[in-house]
Amino acid sequence: MAELIPALIVETPPFDACQQMAADETLCDTLPAPHILRFYNWKCAGVTFGYSQRYKAVMSALSAGENRAPAAVRRPTGGGIVVHETDLTFSFIFPAPEVYFEPVKTYNRLHSAISAQYSQLGLNFDLLGEATADYAVNDPVMNCFSKPVSMDMLYNGKKVLGGALRKFGSRMLYQASFQAEDARSRADFHRNVILKALGREYGIRWHSTGADQATIERISSLARLKYATPAWNERI
Repeated sequence: MAELIPALIVETPPFDACQQMAADETLCDTLPAPHILRFYNWKCAGVTFGYSQRYKAVMSALSAGENRAPAAVRRPTGGGIVVHETDLTFSFIFPAPEVYFEPVKTYNRLHSAISAQYSQLGLNFDLLGEATADYAVNDPVMNCFSKPVSMDMLYNGKKVLGGALRKFGSRMLYQASFQAEDARSRADFHRNVILKALGREYGIRWHSTGADQATIERISSLARLKYATPAWNERI
């Protein structure tokens, strides 16, 4: 049997949406381990939207849907609008030295592994095999959980797990939202499923660590200077 590779679960304090995005980018830059998993600890509800979405269209869609325009933060990854109120949100950083970026294959690997782990517990999810007819990767107002796309994880026809990707050099950032009804009320259970699934798929052994003070300060600075600014959020 091949020796398991050490990997980190990084625990971070309660963050808002700007800090969450900054935390993932900081970990991609500092890379304390080749494989890093982080479950978001939310300080408050938040909204994130994809790197290529148009800010005014996103805010218009949010206002139309909820009669308000909540603060929304542009992710470094793609995808559409995601409301973070009851979801289990997490990120996974892993080596991706390949020259070509093939997102569908990456989603297939990640979501197939997670789905298989749930199946062992008698919980059966489906993977959407092809994109919806009206899906467009740069749709300015796409809501991630109203329009499932290829390799999203479904339960009774409803999307419950979707993710977004960004390649940083030779490593990949995967940001995911799990939106089952009990995502937060049974967060420990779902975290354990995800840990086992990714550990088995990537041949890794998890170790937990907290973010040190220098990392927290770097996250806070990046959140303030980038993710909280109009220059980032209203860039298109």
